[in-house]
Amino acid sequence: MDGSISDAHHVFNEMPKKNTSSWNTVLSAYAKQGRIDAAFHVFEEMPEPDAVSWTAMIVGYNQIGCVENAVKMFLEMISYRVLPTQFTLTSVLASCATMEALDIGRKVHSFVVKLGISSYVSVANSLLNMYAKSGDPNTAKLVFDRMKLKSTTTWNALISLYMQSAKPDLALAQFKQMTERDLVSWNSMIAGYKQRGFDLQALEIFSKMLKDTSLKPDNFTLTSVLSACASLEKLNLGKQIHAHIIRTGFDTSGPVGNALISMYSKSGGIGIAQTILEHCVTSNLNVVAFTALLDGYIKLGDIKPARQIFDSLGNHDVVSWTAMIVGYMQNGLNDDAIKLFRSMVREGPKPNVYTLAAILSVCSSVASLDHGKQIHSKAVRSGEASSVSVSNALITMYAKAGSIDGARHVFNLIQVNKDTVSWTSMIIALAQHGLGDEAIELFEKMLESGLKPDHITYVSVLSACTHIGLVEQGRGYYKLMKDSHGIEPTPSHYACMIDLFGRAGLLQEAQDFIENMPIEPDVIAWGSLLASCKVHKNVELAKVAAEKLLQIEPDNSGAYSALANVYSACGKWEEAAKIRKSMKDKMVKKEQGFSWVRIKDEVHVFGVEDALHPQRDAIYQMIAKIWKEIKKMGFIPNTESVLHDLDEEVKEQILRHHSEKLAIAFGLLKTPENTTLRIMKNLRVCNDCHSAIKFISKLVGREIIVRDTTRFHHFRNGLCSCHDYW
Repeated sequence: MDGSISDAHHVFNEMPKKNTSSWNTVLSAYAKQGRIDAAFHVFEEMPEPDAVSWTAMIVGYNQIGCVENAVKMFLEMISYRVLPTQFTLTSVLASCATMEALDIGRKVHSFVVKLGISSYVSVANSLLNMYAKSGDPNTAKLVFDRMKLKSTTTWNALISLYMQSAKPDLALAQFKQMTERDLVSWNSMIAGYKQRGFDLQALEIFSKMLKDTSLKPDNFTLTSVLSACASLEKLNLGKQIHAHIIRTGFDTSGPVGNALISMYSKSGGIGIAQTILEHCVTSNLNVVAFTALLDGYIKLGDIKPARQIFDSLGNHDVVSWTAMIVGYMQNGLNDDAIKLFRSMVREGPKPNVYTLAAILSVCSSVASLDHGKQIHSKAVRSGEASSVSVSNALITMYAKAGSIDGARHVFNLIQVNKDTVSWTSMIIALAQHGLGDEAIELFEKMLESGLKPDHITYVSVLSACTHIGLVEQGRGYYKLMKDSHGIEPTPSHYACMIDLFGRAGLLQEAQDFIENMPIEPDVIAWGSLLASCKVHKNVELAKVAAEKLLQIEPDNSGAYSALANVYSACGKWEEAAKIRKSMKDKMVKKEQGFSWVRIKDEVHVFGVEDALHPQRDAIYQMIAKIWKEIKKMGFIPNTESVLHDLDEEVKEQILRHHSEKLAIAFGLLKTPENTTLRIMKNLRVCNDCHSAIKFISKLVGREIIVRDTTRFHHFRNGLCSCHDYW
C-alpha cells in the first residue's frame, strides 16, 4: 500500500497540470493511512485548498487521536472563509465531543444552522453526541426533540446521555420507546446500569436481550454482566454466563477472561479463577482482574499465591503494587508490606496517594514513627502530601506512633480541604492521647464549620468525654447525635456511654443503660461494665456482668480474669481462687500481658518476670537501681495491684518486674539521653506501673509514652497526660 501511494505521488509530481481534485487525491491517501505529516506537507503546497482538502486533514487528525489539531484546523479553515461541508462539521463535532470542548462545539452548531443542515440525521446525531459528552444535557435533549428523523444511533446517544447524567429511569423510558434496537442500545442500558450501581437491573436487561432478540453479546456486554455478577457475588449466574461463553466459542484471552477471573475471585470461586488464569496468557491479566484475584486470596487468608501472581506479572503498575501492599497489610504481614513498598520506591512506579495511605496505615499498625516520617518526607517530595487522603493517613500514623504534635502539625496544614475523616482522625488522636478537652473543643469547631459529623466522629467525641469524666457533656453529645444529626446509635456508641458512666462510678446508671438498650448487649457492653466494676470494686454487679458476658462467649478469658481480680481486689481470695480453678478446669487460657519497645527497627518484647531476653541481667540491674531511686523520691509500691494472696515482699518483686517496667529499663539502656521513649502494651497499664512511670520520668528527665489498649499515657516530669483518670 505504501508503495502505491509513493508511486501515485510520483505520477502526481510528473503531471504538467494539477487541479484541486488531484491534490486532494494524494492528500487524502496520506491522511487515510495515518501519515499525517506527509498529508500536511501536501496540504501546505496546495495553491488553493478547498473544503475537501481541509476536511481530509481534519479527518486525518481525528483518526490518529490528535483531536486538538483537528479543531485548530477547523478554526483556521473558518478564518480563511472556506465553507465547511456536512462531513467537515460531523468530523469536527466528533473532535469537540472527545475534547468536551463545549464552546467550540456551539460555534460549530451555529454553522450547522447557517447552512440549514440541522435536519440531516448524521449532523443532528453528531450534535447530540457532542452536547451529551460535553456536559450540556438540556441542549442535547432539545436537539433530539427537534429531529424529525431519528436513527437508532440517535436514540442510543440519548440513552447514554441519561445514564451518564444519573437518570436511569429516563434512559429506560427512551429505551422502551425504541422500535428498533441494536447491540449498542442494549449495551448502553446494561453498562449504564452497571456503572450506576444497579447491578441487578443490568442482569435483568441482559436476560431480556437473550430472550427477546437474536443479538449476540460482545466484549462490552459480557464484561458488564460479569462485573455485575461479581458485585452481587452471584456465582451460579456467573457460571451460567461462563457456560454461554464456552458454547458460543467466545474469545476469553482479553477483557472477557479478565472479567471472568474477577467474577470468580469476588464470588467465592477462587479455584476456578486460578484455573482460568493458568489457561490464559498472564501478560493479558489486567489490574482489575489481578486485584480481584488478590482480594479473593486475601479473603481466604492465603497470600502466597497472590504474591506468585504478582511476581509473574510482566509490568507492575501502581495499582498492582498498591493491591499487593494492601494484601499484606490486611493479613497482618506488616514487615512484608514495608519491604515491598521499599522495592516499589527502588524499582517500581511512583507511589500514588492510595499507596502512601496504605503504607502509612501499616506504620500506624506497628507504631513505627521512623518509617512513618520517612514516608511523610517522600510524600512531601512527590507532592502527594497535600492530598487529603494522605494527610488523613499521616494524622493517624503520627497519633498511633505516639506523636500528637506531628498529628496536629499535619492537621493544621490542611487548609481548605478538611473533610469529615480529617476532623474525626484528629479528634480520635486527641482523645487517645488524654487531651479530651482539646478533642471536644475541636469537635465544636467542626460543628461551626458546617461539616456534618458521622457515626465515627461521635464515637471519638464520646470517647473523649469518657477519658476525662465529662458525664453530662457526654449525655448531651449522645442526644445531639440522635436528635440533630439523625444518627442511630451503634454498639460502639452504646459501649462508649456504658464506659462513660462506669468510669465515673455511676455503675447503677451503666447497668440501667444496658438494660434499656434497644439491641441485645454484646461482649463489649458487658465487658465495659465489668472493667468498671473492677476499678470501683463492686463485686455483686461484677458477677452479673461476668455471667452475662460468659453466656455470650463461654471461653472469654477476660471475663474470668476480671471477676477473679474483682474478688482479689476486695480481699475475697477464696472466691478468686475458685474462679481461677474454674478457668483451669475449662482449659480457658488467660491472655498474657506483654510490653514491647522498638529499637533501631528491631522489636523487643517483654513479659512479666521475663527471663528470656539475652540482656536480662543488665535489664534487671537497671530496674533494681531505678526502683531504689524512685522509692527514695517517695514512690510507694501499690501491692494491691498484685491480685494474689502473697507476702508483701513477693508482691513487690512481681511489681518490679512487670513487663512495661522491664521494657522501660531496656529502653533507657539502649537509647540516647533526652530522647522520648515509646512503649507499647497489649493490656491496660496497672495502677502500680502508672504510678512508678511518673516517678521514672522525673528521675531520668525524659518523656515516656506508653500506649496501652485504651489510650496513650504521656509521662513527663512526674505527671501523666491522663491526670490519673484512665
